[in-house]
Amino acid sequence: MESRKKMDLLALASVPLIMTLGNSMLIPVLPVIEKQLKISSMQVSMIITVYSIFAIFLIPIAGYLSDRFGRKKVIIPSLILAGIGGAITGWASWQMDSPFWIILIGRAVQGIGSAGAMPVVIPCVGDMFEDEQEVTKGLGLIETANTFGKVLSPILGSFLASFIWFLPFWFIPILCLLSILLVLFLVKTPKSGSSDTKKQNIKDFIKNVKGTLHKNIRWLLAIFILGAIIMLVLFGMLFYLSTILEERYDIINTKKGFVMAIPLLALSIASYVAGKKIGKNKVVMKWCSFFGFLLLTCSFPILFFNTSIVMIIITLVIGGIGIGVALPSLDALITEGIEKEERGTITSIYSSMRFVGVAAGPPLYTLLMKWSDMAVFQMSLFVSAIGAIIVLKAIKPTDEAVKVKKAEV
Repeated sequence: MESRKKMDLLALASVPLIMTLGNSMLIPVLPVIEKQLKISSMQVSMIITVYSIFAIFLIPIAGYLSDRFGRKKVIIPSLILAGIGGAITGWASWQMDSPFWIILIGRAVQGIGSAGAMPVVIPCVGDMFEDEQEVTKGLGLIETANTFGKVLSPILGSFLASFIWFLPFWFIPILCLLSILLVLFLVKTPKSGSSDTKKQNIKDFIKNVKGTLHKNIRWLLAIFILGAIIMLVLFGMLFYLSTILEERYDIINTKKGFVMAIPLLALSIASYVAGKKIGKNKVVMKWCSFFGFLLLTCSFPILFFNTSIVMIIITLVIGGIGIGVALPSLDALITEGIEKEERGTITSIYSSMRFVGVAAGPPLYTLLMKWSDMAVFQMSLFVSAIGAIIVLKAIKPTDEAVKVKKAEV
C-alpha cells in the first residue's frame, strides 16, 4: 500500500473513531446522567436511541448524495453538524435546570451529522483501491478504528464525567473539529460514481437501486439483518454491563471505564486481525462471519450457570472476539460485491441497519433487565444464534448472487 494512501486511510479512520467516541463514551455515563437529571432508565436510554433513529433514516440519503456529489462533500458538512449537536447538548446540560429535551434535540442533530459521516467512509475506502485485497485491508483498518473507539470510549467518557458529568458532551465538537481538519487536508479520493450516475435524477436513481436490491435480495438482506443483530447485542450488553457495574458492584468513574474496555479491547484486536487475514476470498469472509456469530452464541450459555462479574466479563470477551471477527468480514462482503456507482447507497443501507441495532439495544435491554438477568442472556443467545443460521443459509459466495449486478433503468 502506498504511503500516500496510508495517510488517506488514517485520516478517514479518524471519522469512525470520533463518531464512535461521540456516541459510545456516553454509555458508561448514562447512570450518572439519570441521577443528575432525575429521569428513568428508559428515558436515559433515549439519549442513545434518538441519535440512532435520526441516523437510520438519513444514512441512505447521505449515501445517495455521496454517490452523486462525492464523498468528502458529504463527510465534512456532516462532521460540522455532529459537532454542533454536541455543542447543543453540552450547552443545555451546563446552562439549563431541566435540559433533558434540549439534550435530545442536540443528540438528534448529532445523529443527522453522523448519518453523513461514518457510513460514507466505507464506500470511500472502496473507491480508493482497485485491488480487492487492498480494499479489505483498508476496511479492516476502518473497522479497527471503529472498535478502538469503542475500547477508548468507556475510559474517556468515565474519566471526563468524573470531573463534570456533562463534560463528555463538550468533548464531541472538539473531536469533530480534529476529524474535519484531517479529512480536509489529507484525504484525496476519486470522485464517486460515473458521469451517468451524476446525471440521474433521484427518481431514476431510486428505481435503479430498487432493481439492484431486488436482483440481489437474498444475500444483501441477510447482511443488513446481521448488521442490526450484531449491534443490538453489542450495545445492549454494554448498557447492561454499565448499569450493573454501578448499581450492584459500586464500580464507578474511570475504574468502571477500564472494566468496560476489557471486552471491547478483545473485539478491537479480533477485528484488526480478521481484517488483515481475510484477504479477497469471499468464501473465507462467509466462514469468518459464521465463526464470529457462532462464538458469540456459544459465549452466553456460561451465564446460565454462573453470573458473577468475572464470568460476565469473560463471556463478553469471548463474544467480543466473535463480533470482531464477523464485522470486517461483513463489511468486505458488502463493499466488494457492489459496483462503485451504487456503493455509497447500498452500503449506507447496511450502515443504517447497524444503527437499528444501536437504537434498539439500550431500551430493549432495559425492559429485559426489569424482568431478569436470565432474560438478557437468553435474548442475546437467541438473536446471535439466528445470526449464525442466516450466515450459513443466506450467504453463498460461490453463487452469482455474491456480485451485485446493476439493475437497468
